[in-house]
Amino acid sequence: MTWLDVSTENCSIQRSLGVIGEKWTLLLIRDAANGVHRFDDFRRHVGLSEAVLADRLRTLVSAGIFETREYQAEGQRRRREYRLTAKGWDLYPVLIALMNWGDKYEADPAGPTRIVEHLACGHPVEAVVRCTHDGAVVGPRNTRAINGPGAHLIPA
Repeated sequence: MTWLDVSTENCSIQRSLGVIGEKWTLLLIRDAANGVHRFDDFRRHVGLSEAVLADRLRTLVSAGIFETREYQAEGQRRRREYRLTAKGWDLYPVLIALMNWGDKYEADPAGPTRIVEHLACGHPVEAVVRCTHDGAVVGPRNTRAINGPGAHLIPA
């Protein structure tokens, strides 16, 4: 059985992209990971319309990636701010991987916009794929994909 024999309707990558695959969504997650929490700050920094921002934030809250907390600035009405949940922070390696790839292939000629450093030593971090058994760093040449229990064959 090959990959082409397996239905992709319940593929984890496809399902994940259904939640986070839209450009603005990943940019909101990026900003939240960098300390942005308020609607107006997201709108100003990411540069999207109020309607699109409100929709994306609702989607992220509904998916359990963001949670809301109330705050009230002096003399202002109560508002909500948006914080990454544990599920949202689990996307941190995805952000680092995208940043690493972008720095390698799509960087500004002057260099990276942002560098994420390891607090203990001050060196840049990178996203890697590791074996869950022995911790070895692996790549496409020393891995293989096999069908899991959720694989469904495409009817002939």
